[in-house]
Amino acid sequence: MICLTGMPGAGKSTVAEAIKDEGFVLITMGDCVRMEANRKNLQLTDKNLGTLMLDLRNMYGQGAIAQLVINQINEKYYAPEYDKFIIDGIRSIHEVELLKAIGTVKILAIHGSIFTRFAHLKNRSRSDAPYSLEDCRVRDNRELSVGVSEAIAFADEMISNNEITLEQLKRKAKIITKKWISSLDG
Repeated sequence: MICLTGMPGAGKSTVAEAIKDEGFVLITMGDCVRMEANRKNLQLTDKNLGTLMLDLRNMYGQGAIAQLVINQINEKYYAPEYDKFIIDGIRSIHEVELLKAIGTVKILAIHGSIFTRFAHLKNRSRSDAPYSLEDCRVRDNRELSVGVSEAIAFADEMISNNEITLEQLKRKAKIITKKWISSLDG
């Protein structure tokens, strides 16, 4: 499993899509939270999704979102041909530890300045996108409160997504991924 971590808007989803082309199944942790929100008939706003993510962690522990991922793997991908996964959106070491119980885990952190990330978040036009830099800082603080900085600190590799093209970002991610795969195969 390649677990992608980083602050919101750093480029994790772009990296995930690039790596997916290498034969990986993509599971996005944010989508797991959105599915829970849909089940609870919550509007998909940043505030609602953030509150739900915190509530799930308070009720079920710091690895709650990773448990949703594991449930999805067990329900949809329990077959030998599904042996490579990208988990997009790791927020804590607790999540990583849960995932290590079911497979080999490598952590790839994507870094971007707040200005780079704010621009990315605005451009993707999702309903939970921040309206201002201050909204972005509020979201960052929520992510930091659940431990994303620790997940970033323990990453096996990091890519800076400042002042590079999308193609450069994708290429760097594929090089790292191929190196990891060959070290496991060797």
